[in-house]
Amino acid sequence: MEATKQIRIERSKSSLINQIDFNNLDFGRYHTDHMFITDFANNDWQDPRVIPYQSLSLSPATAALHYGQTIFEGFKAYRASNGDILVFRPEKHWERMNLSAERICMPFIPKDLFMEGVVQMVKIDKEWVPKQDGCSLYFRPFAFAADPVIRVRPSDTYHFIIFCSPVGAYFSGKLKVKIETEYVRAAEGGIGFSKTGGNYAASLLPARLAAAEGYQQIMWTDAKEHKYIEETGASNVMFIIDNVLVTPKLSTSILAGVTRDCILTLARDWGMKVEERKVSVEEIIYAIKNKTLKEAFGTGTAAVISPISTIFYDGIDYEIPEPGKDSFSTKMTKALSDIKLGIAEDPYNWVMRIS
Repeated sequence: MEATKQIRIERSKSSLINQIDFNNLDFGRYHTDHMFITDFANNDWQDPRVIPYQSLSLSPATAALHYGQTIFEGFKAYRASNGDILVFRPEKHWERMNLSAERICMPFIPKDLFMEGVVQMVKIDKEWVPKQDGCSLYFRPFAFAADPVIRVRPSDTYHFIIFCSPVGAYFSGKLKVKIETEYVRAAEGGIGFSKTGGNYAASLLPARLAAAEGYQQIMWTDAKEHKYIEETGASNVMFIIDNVLVTPKLSTSILAGVTRDCILTLARDWGMKVEERKVSVEEIIYAIKNKTLKEAFGTGTAAVISPISTIFYDGIDYEIPEPGKDSFSTKMTKALSDIKLGIAEDPYNWVMRIS
């Protein structure tokens, strides 16, 4: 099946691109001129199409609004020096999206449908990929239950949509985080490993409370004991302790981050010792106190690599050394950026190039 031939294209009659200040991009606020959409009914995805970006018309009884059957992903495209558009690891995000779909009883999204949707969005909105350093085009694929039925059951109909936003940095300045020991984001056996809306809704109140205290992010701990670190509100988390890269081992309560996977792959190829295991709060505080913790940083598609400057725990702010030009996180940030921009070789086939 040639998915490209089946995608219907309806071009926008006008563009909003000239209204956007690409030197001052607020993350996620602006959207390109088009969106990709396809509908699931009668056990099949139907009528894939690219149409002008527009609002959706939904019944008040739309199942996703009541029972949370909704999933999403996020990845980026970059403009190479020759003008080609480089989409970073879309296939990995497709794989993870289907893991999320399976967990909450949503239909499988075929690879060719997903990938051709991405390709067509790049081609039609190519001019929206920023030329500015540190900026990119952010893709937001998402799917949701569409049955207008208020009954707790898997929906029979769904929509799958991709829209895009030109974005700058997600975080700016020093990142201060608070170790959470009261609220819970996710528990073992639940849906913490999936990208579904409820996981993020659960984080909003504790994140707001932390922000009021001056912290940009929550560092989540396990639901059972609040003893082991899991991830932050918008990213996975990693530490450099005694020159070892340490990160919490994946579980059903931790998202398998794509940036996390990239960093672990590169670190191992660099010959660095890597440990994926349980990481206790006690271990991190002890490592800070005895100065064996050299770096701490969040990792994610939006955050990329965000050094942590302060960790709050049990009434105390613990300061983390600022990474220098020779630090692991600084070198890793450059290595990933060079692959994403086509400056360095891509031996892992992480980049999809679109001319």
